[in-house]
Amino acid sequence: MAQRIAISGSAGVGKSTLAKAVAAELGWPCLPEGMREYLETTKVDIHHLGIDGLRALVLRLWDERQELEAKYPAFVADRSSYDTVAFWMFYGYAKDEPETLRLFDEALRRDRYEHLFLLPWGRIPLVGDGVRFPNRYIQLHVQSMIVGLVHEFGPQPTWVEPTDLAERVRFVVERVSG
Repeated sequence: MAQRIAISGSAGVGKSTLAKAVAAELGWPCLPEGMREYLETTKVDIHHLGIDGLRALVLRLWDERQELEAKYPAFVADRSSYDTVAFWMFYGYAKDEPETLRLFDEALRRDRYEHLFLLPWGRIPLVGDGVRFPNRYIQLHVQSMIVGLVHEFGPQPTWVEPTDLAERVRFVVERVSG
């Protein structure tokens, strides 16, 4: 049976590493985060995009994510749709009602994933990499928004408590396979 898995949480909690390892273990495609790949490929400084440029980029990456998710019957997603909505709200774009309604309607569907794994904030050190905000309290703010959105709109998430990568992979794969 095809399964759609999303790994969710704020920056620096280990989503990308876990998503790639789980996808490799299951032999499924790993859908990239999007923003990280864009920033690393283009070398664009997110702070130079301006509010309208960042807004357009978030929407473009959301549309690209939807296309990727529709392409594969089974996948492991580095980030969930709830993460996208949290960023949309964090940056203050929710006042753009038509796009917010569209994003909420598309992203906050309970049936979007068979499994949603949430990684807790603050369990592993936040490492500055030039892409994510290195301020752990900004990440806590985003994490709180993600958790709130999942609680309000999402499926029942599974919290991934182990911090060791091998243990995390085993934990996720057992729940997906079980």
